[in-house]
Amino acid sequence: MNFVVIIPARYASTRFPAKPLAVLGGKPVIQRVYEQSCKVFDNVFVATDNDLIFNCVQSFGGKAVMTSPNHKSGTDRCKEAYLKCGVKADVVINVQGDEPFIDPSQLETIKNCFLDPSTQIATLVKPFDSDAPFSLIENPNSPKVVVDSNWNAMYFSRSPIPYLRGVEQKDWSANHTFYKHLGLYAFRSQVLEQITEMPQSVLEKAESLEQLRWLEAGYNIKVGVTNIETVGIDTPEDLQKAEQFLKSKK
Repeated sequence: MNFVVIIPARYASTRFPAKPLAVLGGKPVIQRVYEQSCKVFDNVFVATDNDLIFNCVQSFGGKAVMTSPNHKSGTDRCKEAYLKCGVKADVVINVQGDEPFIDPSQLETIKNCFLDPSTQIATLVKPFDSDAPFSLIENPNSPKVVVDSNWNAMYFSRSPIPYLRGVEQKDWSANHTFYKHLGLYAFRSQVLEQITEMPQSVLEKAESLEQLRWLEAGYNIKVGVTNIETVGIDTPEDLQKAEQFLKSKK
């Protein structure tokens, strides 16, 4: 199969404007995401709505595509960039532009989800540790997912799922493996074009999770498992933590 990676990178961000251009260990964040993606895939493009980001990507030898500033989600931006990039692929992988430490093994895992011909969409999860405090599991900013016996997603929620009846909350992580959803997606190219034409769904609006639109419409979402913790950057404080993490890896 042919794969193409699209990395959406907006300039505007409420919590961290110009985040893709922030310098981490001497390189822009977007360059680190790009270079990690290139360790696994040949066709990698940054999808942006800003000339500064576009020029930055070109300056380090990367490939960039200008897209509309009016997209409501990274998935929509991903589709426009795919249609413009000039590469025909079986699968389009959407790598978030604020994940400078995305691991090649994670990209391989999501790639391998498509060895199953029934896979339409794929994503990754990480198990919560068996001693994780309930505060981590109930954090609404960390969506959870339950899967079936074939590792297809059954539901995503900001609430802790499943509910463990008769078990004290402090003991939940020791009595069940909960899965945290990581925001890495891959789509068969025709599916990407279909889902971006669909209106928001009831469940999507309720939880503010766009993947629920796809489940609600009957699409199959294959789930791959990683044990590597991601280090995303949402705020300037996160950038400082990322600097420390980078130093610890040397």
